[in-house]
Amino acid sequence: MDRQLAGAWGGGARLYRSGPFLQGKPEHGYQLPLTPREYFAAGIKAANAWTRKTYGKDFDRLSPGEREAALKAMEAGKAEFADFNAKQFFEALYQSAMEGFFADPIYGGNRNKVSWRMVGYPGLPAAYANKALEYRGKKVVIEPQSIADFS
Repeated sequence: MDRQLAGAWGGGARLYRSGPFLQGKPEHGYQLPLTPREYFAAGIKAANAWTRKTYGKDFDRLSPGEREAALKAMEAGKAEFADFNAKQFFEALYQSAMEGFFADPIYGGNRNKVSWRMVGYPGLPAAYANKALEYRGKKVVIEPQSIADFS
């Protein structure tokens, strides 16, 4: 996530940023004037303020059990962040973490293709297209292939 936030995506390179930024409905998608980098920074600041108020310490200082409880409260929308939607922040954080975890390793996440092995994903479709019928309805036991394997 740090790499993504440090790059063009984190800087909002492809986002419309000229406003107006009116209150939208969830189905309208992202409607804030913040870049993803600014959004995550504000969310972390709000999360730390809430955990200091609730648990007496910043999120990264919480015990594993407290962290889990804090994340569950954010996910359920029960965490009350000042001027920030905790549920939306949790969803954005979760989405970005999943994208990194399941992405091609060439982008910096999914080290050693661990998530692909975990779910049985063989990687690039071109690498296994000739075996698709053979594995239909069965567990895939092919060594995953990433973009880097073909470079």
